Amino acid sequence: MRPKRYWLAAATALAFAAGILATAQAADAKPDDPCPTLTIDQGWYGKNKAQLDELIAEYGKCGKTPRKGGKPVAVFDWDNTVIKNDVGDATMYWLLRNDKLRTPPAGDWKRTSRYLTAEAADALGKACAQAARTLPTSTDVPCADEILAVYAEGETTTGETAFAGFDHRRMEPQYAWLAQLLQGWTPTQVKGFAAQARQENLAAPIGAEQQVGTGKVTGWVRYYDQQRDLIRTLKKAGFDVWIASASPEPVVDVWARGVGIKASHAIGIRNVTAHGRLTEHLQGCGTVEDGDDAMITYIDGKRCWINQEIFGVEGPAAEKLQPAGKRQVFAAGDSDTDITFLRDATALRLVLNRNKNELMCRAYDNSDGRWIVNPMFLQPKKQKADPYPCASTGYTEPDGTAAPVRRADGSVVPDQRDSVY
Repeated sequence: MRPKRYWLAAATALAFAAGILATAQAADAKPDDPCPTLTIDQGWYGKNKAQLDELIAEYGKCGKTPRKGGKPVAVFDWDNTVIKNDVGDATMYWLLRNDKLRTPPAGDWKRTSRYLTAEAADALGKACAQAARTLPTSTDVPCADEILAVYAEGETTTGETAFAGFDHRRMEPQYAWLAQLLQGWTPTQVKGFAAQARQENLAAPIGAEQQVGTGKVTGWVRYYDQQRDLIRTLKKAGFDVWIASASPEPVVDVWARGVGIKASHAIGIRNVTAHGRLTEHLQGCGTVEDGDDAMITYIDGKRCWINQEIFGVEGPAAEKLQPAGKRQVFAAGDSDTDITFLRDATALRLVLNRNKNELMCRAYDNSDGRWIVNPMFLQPKKQKADPYPCASTGYTEPDGTAAPVRRADGSVVPDQRDSVY
């Protein structure tokens, strides 16, 4: 019989060998690639891709900065951020071409928006004087033209102002009007309309136009491959990825599936429902009650909805800047409509350059070193010839008047030159 120390030594050797083998197998297996990186290089400007990879490595599941209380959050605007062009526009055009807008209750166009002016209501009433349940906008050209002018231009076909009396930091009545014009349909029906519009716009060639009323409008949409890659990589790295859009939520739900975002993680303009159907009224956030129609996912309203839906902040507090632990680590946007939720991001903010004044003033000023700017991935804009008017008119006050863009400490942002294009 062998001595006890022999078997002890043998067991130790076997355990050591097994440890080496397990380590080697683990190194070879690379389960789930714990530190994923972006796979698409084309389209990223300068060091942007590298900075995004650094963010993912730092805050992802293999990073050095684990987030207390849950996954790190990333929030993307949708239209012209994740896709090229606007899914709200695509849906509106489809509705007009397919006779899917309903006559407002009692033919009263003022009921479609509390901010619709008397002049606009009168113009719509005259152009769309139909007793039918749905408006025949595919053949009734004057009606289609009037609706499109109010929606797209914020004016009647004769140049009268269509909307007034709203807070310009919380509401864009033209965006909200699309959601309100969906009154009478169920969310499932609206998703069906959006799905058909999506199919048409993805199938159309880049640059295609379509006829609506007497005019030609954009007829195509594309997902940005780079943003699909970024969203996929963030999710793989353990980020909680959300969409916050100023398009109607049932429409955003349909499109967001194309980048792997579930409806539960897509926030858009939400209608109040009654008996399973959408009404012309909107859900509120923060201090705004349901049906007040005074706040949507727009500038400061996006902050409120993000705080409420993602971080569980309720009541008036949802309208305010939250502590770092209750804010998104990363945010991406393309417009002044995104400025507040972008500024709330604690680590990195990606801006697609569409020459929007306040956004580009803040991004180029980059006062805290957390902004990165990228040209649009399809049909990028040329360099803006004149500086952005940051020190004079780059900021829009709640009443709509222009003012200087100011930093958090109150200092004025100087005019900025366009340098990423």
